[in-house]
Amino acid sequence: MTVTSDTFTFAAGDGRLAYREAGAGQPVVLLHGGFLSGDMWDDQLPVLARNHRVIVPDARGHGGSSNATGPFRHTDDLAALLRHLDTDPAVLVGVSMGGAVAVDTALEHPELVRALVVVGAGTSEPEFRDPWIGSVRAEQARALAAGDVAGWVDAFTLFAAGPHRTLDDVDPGVVRRLREMTMRTVAKHTGAERDWQVPVTGTWERAEKVTVPVLAVSGGLDSSDHIDMAGRLARTVADGREATVDGTAHYPNMERPDAFNEILEDFLRAVPA
Repeated sequence: MTVTSDTFTFAAGDGRLAYREAGAGQPVVLLHGGFLSGDMWDDQLPVLARNHRVIVPDARGHGGSSNATGPFRHTDDLAALLRHLDTDPAVLVGVSMGGAVAVDTALEHPELVRALVVVGAGTSEPEFRDPWIGSVRAEQARALAAGDVAGWVDAFTLFAAGPHRTLDDVDPGVVRRLREMTMRTVAKHTGAERDWQVPVTGTWERAEKVTVPVLAVSGGLDSSDHIDMAGRLARTVADGREATVDGTAHYPNMERPDAFNEILEDFLRAVPA
């Protein structure tokens, strides 16, 4: 089944934010990972739009959305979008940074949220202990200090493989799409640019007050840090559950879309309207 999604922008704060929308019914919002864009959801949007109103934003400073020129929070941008679209409470589905934004929104704007699906993340206050994560972050720092954009993108893309594989083990089409999205976002910024993002704080302490259903999804080959944080979130909230997509790392929706979509659609059917 072919579903056409239209692309729109709306004025929010100090710029314009881009989003795609397709389908009708209860709203489902797909939130992308850091340095990527809503294009990472191309294998989910047409499937979900058969039965839902699907909204796929590009976060500020990513994809087709404006860069920040003043203080902002991703959760407030998302809240502004949902109010602009006058949606019912939505199911927020987020990978990595997108998962963190979903949790932030349940904490800061709970009236807008019906349920959460958080993939490869816990809250917006991650804790990293895995030596493999440390090595990737160190390579990113080295490349950044050297002005080596290609090297930084290479290091970032390693999250697609995870600590147990190399990128040669990942579908080349997935790797290509990740690189293209990352390069597009990185090209929007300069090394001297100020980071205007304002963090949401106390998220782990407050997570136990999240009462909507939460599904924490992990790639079976993701880092121990990401898997542990997802599990911790599921155990902390009032109504949490877990699922694993075997044979994938940090982007299970891209590596095994059929398996991911089945898990997601089963959850959506179980969430009260």
